[in-house]
Amino acid sequence: MFYRIVGAGLRAVLASLLVALPALAMPETVGASGYALPLVCSIAAVFVFIEYYTDYPSVVEFRDAPPFNRLRFACLFAVVLTTALLCTDLIRPTLLSSAIASLGGLVGAALDVPYSPVRLMLIGISDSGGARMLETVRAAAGLACIYAAVTLASFLVIVRRGWPVRTGAFNVWINMPLFDPTAGGDIVLRLRREARINLMLGALLPFVLPAVFKLVALVIGPLRLADPHTLIWVMSVWAFLPVSLIMRAIALGRVADMVEHKRRRQAAAAQAEALAPA
Repeated sequence: MFYRIVGAGLRAVLASLLVALPALAMPETVGASGYALPLVCSIAAVFVFIEYYTDYPSVVEFRDAPPFNRLRFACLFAVVLTTALLCTDLIRPTLLSSAIASLGGLVGAALDVPYSPVRLMLIGISDSGGARMLETVRAAAGLACIYAAVTLASFLVIVRRGWPVRTGAFNVWINMPLFDPTAGGDIVLRLRREARINLMLGALLPFVLPAVFKLVALVIGPLRLADPHTLIWVMSVWAFLPVSLIMRAIALGRVADMVEHKRRRQAAAAQAEALAPA
């Protein structure tokens, strides 16, 4: 019980830190929204604490199958921190922010090719900022692509090494609260169908979201990307959602393989028992 409270409390602190990170990096840009920031941080902290403290979570998947959520959080944290530093370089450059901006510029230029997610992202927000802002978006998008690739590659390696059963027994009810095994139909087919859907959505979102941003700009006006906080969270959504969906697709496929393998072992054991002499 003590370790669960400490773990849930630590995760709650990290969640609130993630929400407050842009304001901590650029306190002079907070403005009137600073009054709501403590409330948002508190809501995030309470939600994470409850999800990790209770016996049965309601939303968070693969809670007891590390490092699934740790990798996702690390990717999101890296995107938010990097974009915040890039925005800081526009306001009051430092040695660290300038180094990140230079690295991001190189990566973004290398990935800024026709029909790439970086190019589509620049097209999608082209009416929302000046030349310097577009350079910042390209740098942030390029680094976000690197973070996404590293996160997915790391998770694939972990899956190949036996995740999630390598760390202990896997409980479907706790780790997959949004999936109902009794809803009907073969569970393996349903898992693989959901895995394919998540994989397709995750692969399409980096190309579709810029068009969505463009549509939003046409309907309600240009996105206020001159506001660093808007830019940070737009880039975070663009980078985090595809990674999260693809990781979920890989995880669901792995669970389907585990269920099928267990069925085969049970069938083989039953056959061997039937053929055994009395």
